[in-house]
Amino acid sequence: MLIEDLKNYLGFAVAGNFAGHLGEAGEADEFSVIKTEEKDAPKGLFPFYIKGHDSFLSTYPICDEVILTHGREDDKIQAEPEVALLCDFVYEEGKVIDIIPKFFSAFNDCSLRVQDGKKLSTKKNWGSNTKGISSDLIEIDSFTEKGILDTYHLSSFIKRDGVLHNYGTISAVKSYSYFFTQLKDWMINKFNTQEDCGPLEEISQFMTNAKEAKGMLIASGATAYSEFGKRNYLKKGDELFIYVYNARVHSHQDIINNIDSSEKLKECSKLYQIVK
Repeated sequence: MLIEDLKNYLGFAVAGNFAGHLGEAGEADEFSVIKTEEKDAPKGLFPFYIKGHDSFLSTYPICDEVILTHGREDDKIQAEPEVALLCDFVYEEGKVIDIIPKFFSAFNDCSLRVQDGKKLSTKKNWGSNTKGISSDLIEIDSFTEKGILDTYHLSSFIKRDGVLHNYGTISAVKSYSYFFTQLKDWMINKFNTQEDCGPLEEISQFMTNAKEAKGMLIASGATAYSEFGKRNYLKKGDELFIYVYNARVHSHQDIINNIDSSEKLKECSKLYQIVK
């Protein structure tokens, strides 16, 4: 699959699916109005790309090479290392009936941190090349604890002025608050019931042309930041590296050794982007 093929996918992401991220992102107060059934449950879904929508959401933001600032550096741009799920879905009589994750990849749900009181989606797509996905797509055998993703970890780095820094914490994919069947069932429910509240929007309005979509690209949620990641926003010239890798095959040192290498690691999805 080519990155351009994702233009025919609906783009959504999960908010608040990793302990502590909303606080680190400065969004905890905005989300305090949203109550969840369980303490650690995600807060909700938000769109970042809807083909043909009559708003900024119709701009295709995904790239596997660069992040463009579009002059928005003062709005504090921050990368968000995540696992992306490329999914088939069943949509009948105005409802999402099923979601079937088929592939996964390293993803950068890059975001503006401007605190302007607007919906979260307005901070997630500010033009072309403002999101990132690796072209290393890995097939999902089973979206359960017995499947391939159970052994994968997520790590990220930023190289600034020639110096490499850890960007996000090293996190097992299964350490998301909700994942596998629990996440799938939660998403199906949110697609059909999420109402407008706080920074989140009513979701069914974005599904008008769902039957024309080839699938869904769903970002599972951002991990926690390292100390460097918490304190530093992106600037031109930064190099970003996001890895989703089989931790039974590769050590963390293996990943670091690969950063400046053109070698393609097996059982690994690598995203490399330059900020421009």
